[in-house]
Amino acid sequence: MSSPTDPDAGKNDKADPLRPLNAAPRPVRAVAAALGRPENSAAVPKVLAAGRGKIAENIVQTAFAHDIRVREDGPLAEMLVAVELDSPIPTEAFMAVAEILYYVYKANGAPNPFDAAFGKGQDEAQPFQEVP
Repeated sequence: MSSPTDPDAGKNDKADPLRPLNAAPRPVRAVAAALGRPENSAAVPKVLAAGRGKIAENIVQTAFAHDIRVREDGPLAEMLVAVELDSPIPTEAFMAVAEILYYVYKANGAPNPFDAAFGKGQDEAQPFQEVP
């Protein structure tokens, strides 16, 4: 996950009445985090690398150099940068990480490990069934 741009970038600073006129704009710093888990494991993904600025740029460059898929998600990257390295992802990030993992498995043509958790062959259009 990476966030090379500031979410406030592109906004008209003069239109913000609460922004002090003498405030200098902050430089935009890249943010990135790399996740991983042992193969064939149901373990929660861990934060393997995380950083801002030059470190974030190196994380993204290393991912591209090794054909690892990169997905931009600024808020998630900010959350993961705050986590200690080699620690499991926080529970608040589970859904966002699951969506990214689904994207990665689908893009790589690999079987989705979430299918095993929810039962193989289950219709995607109806993930939940009503119980009479």
